[in-house]
Amino acid sequence: MSPWIRRAAPLFLACAPLATSACGDGSPGSDGGGAVPDSVVAILAPDTLRSAEVASGVWYHYLWSAKGPFAIHLAEVDLSRCALDLDVAAARVEPGAPGGHEVVSAMAARHGRSALVAVNGDFFTPEGLPLGPEVREGEPVRGRSRPALAWRAGGEVWIGTSGVDGGTVDGPGWSTTAAGPEVDVIGGFPELLDGGRRVGDLGVESNPSFAASRHPRTAVGVDPEGRRLWIVVVDGRQGAYSTGMSLPELAELFEGLGVREALNLDGGGSSVMVVDGRVVSRPSDETGERAVVNALLLVRDDAFCR
Repeated sequence: MSPWIRRAAPLFLACAPLATSACGDGSPGSDGGGAVPDSVVAILAPDTLRSAEVASGVWYHYLWSAKGPFAIHLAEVDLSRCALDLDVAAARVEPGAPGGHEVVSAMAARHGRSALVAVNGDFFTPEGLPLGPEVREGEPVRGRSRPALAWRAGGEVWIGTSGVDGGTVDGPGWSTTAAGPEVDVIGGFPELLDGGRRVGDLGVESNPSFAASRHPRTAVGVDPEGRRLWIVVVDGRQGAYSTGMSLPELAELFEGLGVREALNLDGGGSSVMVVDGRVVSRPSDETGERAVVNALLLVRDDAFCR
């Protein structure tokens, strides 16, 4: 039995009582979710495709394709579910330090809300600071102008180049200080899709070792209606198990998912996906999860519906 199967088996065993559509071959559930699009299946021709319902409106899909080879982890989120929201989790910081580093599974475990899915977030400095903007629950932490994912309670998601100017997230123009829904922002680089089109050559010419080569990847994208969110981790640097993806290959995956806006997050040894408290991906570092500075969390809280 492979290490991934040993690690992930409890997730699939846990979903056994659910309907076959939630735990079978990726076929859709009764509400239209829980399906890996046919276009992705056509692109990847996966040898293995498993799906599990994590919670109402949230599905986890694992695909393995010999074409890369690629091992791909997809979290599919129905943003219309009122109990679901996104949060930024930050690493613990030692007193007097400018920033900190912590593994994603630890950040998710100590988060105040129920973390259904967690992945690594922005690129970061050796001192433990994110390279891009960061806003946590309406509190601006870092205001640099770079590509970012921004959202506010109620399911509104925005991807583009943004920063924090005073109390306003430029780009969507959301106030972090006004009464009402809280705003969160996490940075990444580069933006992959904008309005359904690839953003230039994705850096292939200017930085081929990063963009054109295959590496482990973490990224996020949203469909044209802003209703379906996809969180993606591609394992890499692991020979016959998974090589990783180039940025054009990653953009093609999001195109197959029907995504209109997509953003690449930190990758390489930082890439990891945690589902319902379990590390389901296979980080490329020999020591396992790499300590990072922040994480993107999908959380559930029934209070959002009241």
